[in-house]
Amino acid sequence: MSSTTGSGAERGFGVVPGWLERLDRPVTTYYVLVGVTSVLVGFGLIMVLSASTVSSLQATNSGSAYSIVISQTVFALIGGTALLIASRLSVATWKRLSLPLLGAGLVLQVLVFTPLGVDVKGNRNWLDFGVFSMQPSELLKVGLALSGGLILSAKRKQLGQVSHALVPYVLPVAMFAIGLVLLGHDLGTVLILSAVVGGVLFTAGVPGRWFAMAAAGFAAVAVTFVVTSPNRLGRFDVWLGRDTDPFGAARQSIQGRYALADGGWTGVGLGQSREKWQWLSEPHNDFIFAIIGEELGLPGTIMVLALFVVLALTCYRLVMRTSDFFVRVATAGIMSWIVVQAMINVAAVIGLLPVIGVPLPLVSSGGSSLVTTMLALGILLSFARAEPGCAKALAGRPSLIKRSFAVIPKRRSGR
Repeated sequence: MSSTTGSGAERGFGVVPGWLERLDRPVTTYYVLVGVTSVLVGFGLIMVLSASTVSSLQATNSGSAYSIVISQTVFALIGGTALLIASRLSVATWKRLSLPLLGAGLVLQVLVFTPLGVDVKGNRNWLDFGVFSMQPSELLKVGLALSGGLILSAKRKQLGQVSHALVPYVLPVAMFAIGLVLLGHDLGTVLILSAVVGGVLFTAGVPGRWFAMAAAGFAAVAVTFVVTSPNRLGRFDVWLGRDTDPFGAARQSIQGRYALADGGWTGVGLGQSREKWQWLSEPHNDFIFAIIGEELGLPGTIMVLALFVVLALTCYRLVMRTSDFFVRVATAGIMSWIVVQAMINVAAVIGLLPVIGVPLPLVSSGGSSLVTTMLALGILLSFARAEPGCAKALAGRPSLIKRSFAVIPKRRSGR
């Protein structure tokens, strides 16, 4: 009896160390990134389909309820291709591509102020090429994260001096990029770009006292842009409760909270949203989190938040395990971008922040955001493959196709 109990205890106590040992494997970061990305993109397509049917019927002349989700699926395939290619490139290749990507983003952002640029809800941050449109500031997010890693890794030993920390990454590179977006009046994207720069500088080891001064300057600029824009000032009035007109500026925020309240604990069921019937504008885009809460209830919203937490922890694991300063800094920049953008989107939907107008990464409808975010995650997969032992472990595992053929019995020769 004692021997049986002892062996059972050994088995019981051996469960946790076994799982910890698995989590400590070099391929863990890679596979968790693949899993979380796949789930968020797949779930996003399902929710875009559910949330966009009414908008699709009204926005197209074809009478199709699936035009928006078909477009999103095409962008998901493009993004998947970009992710796959990015994940196969080496870290050295990404170092070489850092500045060209940033330069391409800056050139495209300048083109916003030419006849190719278009205004969307007061923000001039889009390019219309006729066949397709794009938001070049999304490419700037990738460029700022990678170029920050490249520039600051070259100046690693001098980052304690303010001149080396600021020049040339912050001044003029980051400030020029953010300034171009500010000229287009897209304050939401400016917040995300600032988060990328902040994450890069913090991880690089820039002294914390400089962040306080930078935050004060940024707050002054933000307040100036708010008070000089009737649209943004109206959003703050809604957020502060001074404007509660359900048919005016407060409609979006009020209907978003109605959607979450209607969903309650368990939700009204997938595809059964009532708010998407022209009560809530942008149900498939900036306010898709409200539709998730309405249709899938509290479990659906918690699942989405948990996935982003897992993504953040996985990025943090990559930052802590790598010995390459470029990888560490660039990963922190990408992590700050995706996590801060998700936080701002969710906070705006539930009323913790005013409506700023940024999509939920990988989930909301929007081609530029989806493709560039998947590209960024492909870059992280490339970094994860560079972990000691990861590439070798992945190469030693047979592919899905090889495993499939392995179970097919071989034909015997003769009869």
